[in-house]
Amino acid sequence: MIYYLVIINIIGYILFYVDKQKAIRHQWRIPEKTLFLAALLGGSLGCIAGMYRFRHKTKHWYFVYGMPAIFIAQCIIAYYVNIFDH
Repeated sequence: MIYYLVIINIIGYILFYVDKQKAIRHQWRIPEKTLFLAALLGGSLGCIAGMYRFRHKTKHWYFVYGMPAIFIAQCIIAYYVNIFDH
C-alpha cells in the first residue's frame, strides 16, 4: 500500500507539471477531471504539492478547496480503517 501511495502521488505531481508546461505552450491540456481522478485515487498530497510548486490551478476555487478536501477525507477514511482494522 505504501508503494502504491508513493507512486500515485508522484503521478499526481507530474500531471500538474505536465499540464502547466502544456498551458505555457498553448498545447492540448490534461483534463481537470483527470487531475481530480489522480487525487481521488490517493494522489491528493502529490497533486497539492504540484499545484503550489508550479503555481498551477491556484486561481480555481474548486482546486484550492477541492484538493485539500480530498486529502482530509482520505486521512479520515485511513484513520477509521486503521481503527476498525485492529
